[in-house]
Amino acid sequence: MAANPTSSVDPAYVTAKPVNPAGLPTAYEHGGRLTPEGSSVDPILVEIVQGTLASVEMEVETAIGRTSRSPMIRDAHDFRAGIHDRQLRKLTGRSYSALVHPIVRDYPIEEMVEGDVFFHNDVYESEGGIGHLPDLCVTVPVFHDGEVVAFVQAFGHHDDIGGAVPGSMPSNATTVYEEGLAVPPIKLWDAGVPNRSALRIMTRNSRMPDSLAADLDAECSACLMGARRLGELFERYGREAIETSFDAILDTTTETYRREILSKIPDGTYVWEDYAEHDGVDEPQLHTQRITLTKVSDAPADPENGRPAGPRLIIDFTGTSAQAKGPINHCGDYVGGNFLKKWLAPILRNLADTPERMAELDVNEGIVPLIEMRFPEKGTLLTPIHPGPTNARTFVILRLLGVLAGVVAKAVDGKMPADQETIRYTGVYGKDLDGNDYLMREVLGGGSGGRYYADGEDTIHVVPDSRNLPTEFTESRFPFIVERLGLAVDSGGAGEFRGGLGYEKHIRMLKDGHFMSIADRSILACWGVRGGKAGMPFQVVIDPGGPDEREVDALADAEEIKAGQLVRIRTTGGGGWGDPLSRDPESVVRDVVWGKVSAEAALRDYGVVLTGSKDAGDLAFDESATTAERGSRAAWSKDDDAFFDRGPGYASLAEGAAHADVDRI
Repeated sequence: MAANPTSSVDPAYVTAKPVNPAGLPTAYEHGGRLTPEGSSVDPILVEIVQGTLASVEMEVETAIGRTSRSPMIRDAHDFRAGIHDRQLRKLTGRSYSALVHPIVRDYPIEEMVEGDVFFHNDVYESEGGIGHLPDLCVTVPVFHDGEVVAFVQAFGHHDDIGGAVPGSMPSNATTVYEEGLAVPPIKLWDAGVPNRSALRIMTRNSRMPDSLAADLDAECSACLMGARRLGELFERYGREAIETSFDAILDTTTETYRREILSKIPDGTYVWEDYAEHDGVDEPQLHTQRITLTKVSDAPADPENGRPAGPRLIIDFTGTSAQAKGPINHCGDYVGGNFLKKWLAPILRNLADTPERMAELDVNEGIVPLIEMRFPEKGTLLTPIHPGPTNARTFVILRLLGVLAGVVAKAVDGKMPADQETIRYTGVYGKDLDGNDYLMREVLGGGSGGRYYADGEDTIHVVPDSRNLPTEFTESRFPFIVERLGLAVDSGGAGEFRGGLGYEKHIRMLKDGHFMSIADRSILACWGVRGGKAGMPFQVVIDPGGPDEREVDALADAEEIKAGQLVRIRTTGGGGWGDPLSRDPESVVRDVVWGKVSAEAALRDYGVVLTGSKDAGDLAFDESATTAERGSRAAWSKDDDAFFDRGPGYASLAEGAAHADVDRI
């Protein structure tokens, strides 16, 4: 029988230090079990509770999507919901979410009342859960018998929260003060009454006040609805049974990852690094993000930090570059890296026995005890000092996904995907045909990396359920025509298993405007692994083939575009896996027929000699000529060649070096 849920528990990873890196108190309880270890639990009820949590999370997101107004939230779906218990542990695992920690830090649980809605977007006061100011976060407590028992939360990327440029992401910002309005945790609703003064301050600071107000209303209403749904769950089964189920859900995740994932990584220490290429202020250079990964199978228990005895991953970021002048910094060193652990853990799922099993593995708070993070001193890309800018922090946290994949690949002989870069912001703004201000901003995806068993996927997005903006919507609302939206031919890195393709999008302007871009991987391509080649980098060209043709920097705030001019956007292709000379020639022929690989690349990258014609429908390959062509080339060798291919752009930033020292096994 479970213990009385109101009895005191030992918070598993409370670090009761006087202050955290932001100078804020940390003596709030978080991360502990709700019931004693070994408490009895009904497995059928656990399934019911887990299904209800997923259903409530989906219902909250559906409500936001249907009632919000801005294209980023309503159409692109760049938002997430999450459910957390009263120890602030994330219970759902379909996607990442922000943290409840800063709310409880500033507003003790015992002082909360039904109808309260909390809001924040201040990066440096978010305990690491918010990356940049456009990510606005709403949190609602769930009550049962007058006490807080859980939290429902939503956060998403909003159109504009002020700052130096439309969209609140100035590419050359040197302080957070240029990036928009920063709001520490506040009560946006107090006992069911909206704080209209706070709402007016926020909308007054936005270039898109109507859509901001509508989005916030949608998010608050959806989270309040979700809180009611969870309250009904507690009412039906009782607090003790539900909290025992919460513990069981997280315990299952911990045990599953320990048994199925961590066991695949040999004990030892492995080092790898990757780079952001520019920060919007200084000239392009290698901004290093390094991980030293140590796998230990018999680590001792660490009760103070909630780590059980047994397998553990130690992720050490020592060697990461100094804090950038520009906005590519990310505040990761809070609450022991709690947000980063859950952000990075999905990469580990690639070690599952099958792709189907990988898709079944949730990432919730259960993975946190298995990972220890060690951060360098303040003043690095991952430990920035206020008021360092952060709006393009995707350059760091997305790159860290690849760094972890790369360092694990070194440990498991390459049985991890090659690299991908599946988020960047592009858009146009100005006056529409009626003379009104408009802002169209889109998060275009890219190709994922090839895998040891399959090609990468085309045009994926790192945010689950997010998407490109529908052409019908954008053409009806904004002064341009989308002339093409398709796959960027040859963008996927060559390999035994090819990288996925990026987008190619053509926009024809109907009125003068400005183009904006917050993107990386325009110099340093997505890397290939184990003989696979890097994909094609990001590129934007205005007026291609015309008299004013010019390539636009990947970090641009206000590039002028004239009416009638075309903007061509090509997003990154994923890296390839394995030696391209080992790719099945039939697959190369298929790729040429499908328009994913050009005939020239079939010979150049894969050594496949084609016969016939795509137009005539008889495209094939000459087997003997292909064998001879491939035989004349040197095959990739693990002993002689680098394990990773970074593409030709790396040498331009690395004083001519073809690869880094850490790229060899």
